[in-house]
Amino acid sequence: MGTPHISAAENAFAPTVLMPGDPQRARHIAENFLDDAEIVTNVRSMSGFTGIWQGMPISVMASGMGVPSAAIYITELVRHYGVTRLIRVGTAGVYRPDLALRQIVAADRVVTNSRLPDIIGAAAPLLPSASLLDAARSVANGNGTDLLSGPVFTSDVFYEPDNSERDAHTADGVLCVEMETAALYAIAQVEGVEALTLLTMTDHLVTGEHLSADDRRLTVDAMLSLALDTAVAASS
Repeated sequence: MGTPHISAAENAFAPTVLMPGDPQRARHIAENFLDDAEIVTNVRSMSGFTGIWQGMPISVMASGMGVPSAAIYITELVRHYGVTRLIRVGTAGVYRPDLALRQIVAADRVVTNSRLPDIIGAAAPLLPSASLLDAARSVANGNGTDLLSGPVFTSDVFYEPDNSERDAHTADGVLCVEMETAALYAIAQVEGVEALTLLTMTDHLVTGEHLSADDRRLTVDAMLSLALDTAVAASS
């Protein structure tokens, strides 16, 4: 079958896909969480895998960084491989002063400076699947995971010229900034599939704190477990 960016065979992807931005994190999920994981695509070193979690087939596909890259992989997964549920598992920079590093956030709304949602005809507000968000909250409550829900900002600019964007969004209650969720929620809305973003806070843009590489890995693993269990709960 294949697409310009995914070389997987037909039916190589499970209906549910976890999407980290980093291809190395995709491999980490496959090798450390999934049973019987097999690589199904690796075009441009953007790795995709399919395996089993608690008896359920689940795939992992890296999205790359930013709205344009994520939009390519999300669209091709949905249109060409029949994927119906996507869970972004990413990291973010903290906007809210009292929000701690390591906090896991479920994006219950996304605002953005990207034009992609308007271009593809997605209507505001850009929201996750209610069933996926409810499943994540239920799983977190059941296993004691500290999960915070709130709005996030998807930015097309990593190196902002000043703090005006951050200050404006913080005043509006936005918790953090990342670079892909607007693509996920907009495309999911237009294509009629389910989507949710889970984020681990790894960089504090107010205090200047950052997690070390080891801390990032261990902290992100808690989010990955939550995402996988959420996928199972949502499908049952």
